[in-house]
Amino acid sequence: MNDYIKVRVDFQPAPTADVTDLLAAFLADEGFESFEPDASGLNAYVKAELFDAESPSRAISMLPFDGYTASVATEHIEGRDWNAEWERNYFKPIVIADKAVIHASFHTDVPTAPYDIVIDPKMAFGTGHHSTTSLIVSRLLDMNLEGRSVIDMGTGTGILAILAAMRGASRVDAIEIDEAAWLNACDNVRLNGHDEINVILGDASALDGVCPADLLLANINRNIITGDMAEYVKAVKKGGQLIFSGFYVQDIPVVRACAERLGLTFVDYNENLNWVSLLFNA
Repeated sequence: MNDYIKVRVDFQPAPTADVTDLLAAFLADEGFESFEPDASGLNAYVKAELFDAESPSRAISMLPFDGYTASVATEHIEGRDWNAEWERNYFKPIVIADKAVIHASFHTDVPTAPYDIVIDPKMAFGTGHHSTTSLIVSRLLDMNLEGRSVIDMGTGTGILAILAAMRGASRVDAIEIDEAAWLNACDNVRLNGHDEINVILGDASALDGVCPADLLLANINRNIITGDMAEYVKAVKKGGQLIFSGFYVQDIPVVRACAERLGLTFVDYNENLNWVSLLFNA
């Protein structure tokens, strides 16, 4: 089945970016996959078979903002060519730090950069446009990955795993829990000529079958990261590093406290539009 439910949330008065970003994060916890914020609110998409009619109201009720009223409308969207939808409506080439260009195979006028990454996203997360993806991309561009092993948890489109391989990682394991996203990541790995990347369908339990790595990436959300962090720590070599993203500046104390209880050492964070990525040493 390739059908989706589109949920439209409109706010009065017009929302700030913090409102729509946080709503997207809460809806992601409810199983929503893709988001299109605008000046009035947000479009959110979830697979039809996973849709819970109460989930938009639950997400809205969790927003810590006063003075807004929200209206919700839903629309059933029949299965279609999602690449064509992205081409028409959203995904455009993006250049990060003048070093990496991310684009789809259907794009024609593509800027040049040392790392040219082809991503046909379908409905999976991770085109580089979202702050959390670009934050980790920027980190990977500044790190020496030559000969290092990398695990990418919640790989989505596979963009981070592909960049790690391009940057010289000796082994890359990419793990994704959603089967459609896993298939999309497999396709994107092939598109970029990096079939050596091991794309695994599974959750944190799949780490038991993976050799400990020098670097682990987890761009998911705060609750999943803190819930699975003990498994992440076991999957990293002593002296290795971990990068966590998918949450906000205000979530740093919670994530940091969890990491430090598990013996990790906080290094720093980078930030964009209130989203952050955190770097830890094992």
